[in-house]
Amino acid sequence: MGRGKIEIKRIENSNNRQVTYSKRRNGIMKKAREITVLCDAQVSLIIFASSGRMHEYCSPSTTLIDILDKYHKASGKRLWDAKHENLSNEIDRIKKENDSMQIELRHLKGEDIQSLQHKDLMALEEALENGLASLRAKQMDLLDVAARNVKIFEEENKELQFILHQQELAMENAREQMDNGYQRARDYNGQMPFGFRVQPMQPNLQERM
Repeated sequence: MGRGKIEIKRIENSNNRQVTYSKRRNGIMKKAREITVLCDAQVSLIIFASSGRMHEYCSPSTTLIDILDKYHKASGKRLWDAKHENLSNEIDRIKKENDSMQIELRHLKGEDIQSLQHKDLMALEEALENGLASLRAKQMDLLDVAARNVKIFEEENKELQFILHQQELAMENAREQMDNGYQRARDYNGQMPFGFRVQPMQPNLQERM
C-alpha cells in the first residue's frame, strides 16, 4: 500500500513543521548531490529556514558565482551586476581591514606577539612610544587648562573679596557718621541754656480749675 497524499499547505504545529522541514531539506540536498554525480550537472541550492538560518549546496566542480553567470547568460536576467560585485569587494576589504586592526590591537596589548619578528617588534615598540608621547602631551594640555582655570577662579575670588571689603568699610563709615551725628546732637543740646532747651509739654493746671 502506498503512502497517502497529504494536502500541501502550511503546517500549523511548530514541532511538526520543523521536523518536516528538516526531513525535506535533507532530501532535497541528497537529490542535489545525486544529480550532480549521476548526470554531471552543476547544481547550486540555497535554503533559508523560517528562523533565517541558511543551508546551501553547490556542486564541487563549480561555484555560486559561476552558476549565476551562466544563469545571467541563459535567462538574460542580471541578478549579480558590477555594482553588487563592487559592494561585495568593499565588504571583503573592510572585513580584512577589521581583522588586521584586531590583530594589531592585540599586539599593542601585548597579546599574540610570540610569532612576531624582530622588525615587527621594533615597529610595535615605536608605535607604543609614539602613543605614550601623545598621551602625555594630551595629559599636560589638560593639566595646563586646569591650572589656568584655577588661576582664573583665584583672581575672581580676590576681586570678590576686595569688593566685599570695600562694602564693609563703607557700611562701617556710615555707622560711624551716624554715631557722630547723634553724639554732636546730644552735645549741642547739653550746651544750650536751660531756658532754650526744649521742655516737655506740661498740662496747664489753671485750665483744669
